Amino acid sequence: MTTELDRLAVRLREFAKARDWEQFHTPKNLAMALTGEVGELVAEFQWLTTAESQDLDPETLARVRSEMGDVLLYLVRLADTTGVDLVEAANAKLDENERRYDPDSYRGSARKAPPLPGTRSS
Repeated sequence: MTTELDRLAVRLREFAKARDWEQFHTPKNLAMALTGEVGELVAEFQWLTTAESQDLDPETLARVRSEMGDVLLYLVRLADTTGVDLVEAANAKLDENERRYDPDSYRGSARKAPPLPGTRSS
């Protein structure tokens, strides 16, 4: 089954190939570019109040949407170059978080759970 993410990865791969950019799309470079794009996304929210961040004006929302697109594109490209299935990785992480964050113990709490044995904290 081909997903939207799969189709996006193929489109990105073809985009890079047509421009001979594959040589630059190393995991290191893509991770660094992803970090930069996340920074640009964060900058859109930096000086907003919590209320303002929940009710963005149309111009800010358009910039946020564009930055979110950049973040997703770099993340999908990074996953493609490393062979990581993003949906599988996200589901595995959610499974881990379901084990770490018992609803009865963590409902309404922002505290961090200790890592599960044999896993890294994140």
